[in-house]
Amino acid sequence: MQLNNLLYKISHWESWDWRIKYIPIVPVWAWNCLRAGSFWFFTPSNPKLAFGGFEGVTKMSIYDHLPPGSYPKTRLVGAGQAFASVERLVAECYTYPFVVKPNVGRMGFMFRIIRRPEDLQAYHELMPFDYIIQDLIEFPLEVSVFYYRLPEEKKGTITGFIRKEFLEITGDGHSTVDELMAASPRVCFRLDEMRAKHADKLDMVLQKGETFCLSYALNLSRGCSLISLENEKDERLLNVFDELSSYSDTLYYGRYDIKCASIEDLKSGKNFSIIEYNGCGAEPHHVYGNGNTFAQACLILARHWNILYRVARSNYRRGAKYDGFKEGWNTMTGCRRHFARLRRLDSHFPDS
Repeated sequence: MQLNNLLYKISHWESWDWRIKYIPIVPVWAWNCLRAGSFWFFTPSNPKLAFGGFEGVTKMSIYDHLPPGSYPKTRLVGAGQAFASVERLVAECYTYPFVVKPNVGRMGFMFRIIRRPEDLQAYHELMPFDYIIQDLIEFPLEVSVFYYRLPEEKKGTITGFIRKEFLEITGDGHSTVDELMAASPRVCFRLDEMRAKHADKLDMVLQKGETFCLSYALNLSRGCSLISLENEKDERLLNVFDELSSYSDTLYYGRYDIKCASIEDLKSGKNFSIIEYNGCGAEPHHVYGNGNTFAQACLILARHWNILYRVARSNYRRGAKYDGFKEGWNTMTGCRRHFARLRRLDSHFPDS
């Protein structure tokens, strides 16, 4: 089994550590820093987002730049806030189930669906940071759209359009959840994490054809699959995102993660909800969903970094500033500590 896992990992570059995947294009990043005259060349890209939305930006501040009604009903819960006040907030604004996640987060860490009051209390008592409560959006599809627009232009460009699928296992009528996880090439690399999250279900036997969702966070790092929708890109889709991105004149470069009733409804600008907007630190997920080789993926990533430079430089000429080296360094190091702690919490907190 270990040999099979190793061979799978070698032959599937998508499963490599992100630092390995980005090594070949480090010179592109360095060149953009050099010609901008700033180590943080990207920070003016989304000028009203902290650090350009690269790291550390709060979800609440991002929602301020989206049209009302285009994202789920969201409320902020402060770290250390009395749980009684959280209960009152939920009673006034929400019905179970609903979603909780850190106000500053990444990679789906500590995203959970809360189905019972006791689950909320356990989450609240464990979470040392501000978090948000959101309506659970029940639309059947989740998609990602990577969009950019030069500030001097009215029309933007959609470079990537993909659909996400949950990390799931399928029963065979006799194997346990633990055995199915160990046999799955998509799960075997995160067995310890999944065993901790589903400790009470490891001995459960799934019926033949029965599916079991291992993670409700539709995030690549949490094991979701990415399916290309390249052939669905058209002018109607672009018009929707031109309108969304122009609402506050600040979202020039990034990735929208959206739940929708259908692709057709999304193109019609109805029956969708923006779950996340990821700024200039967003990865163009379509490098994974279109059957690219590693070399092709590197070219796509490098091209996006050059586009990011152009967007940021254009905003700089319009008055936006680059963050100073010390300011950016403090942001990056603070985020690393924050996300490392979230990762540790997430690895042991059960999924719903």
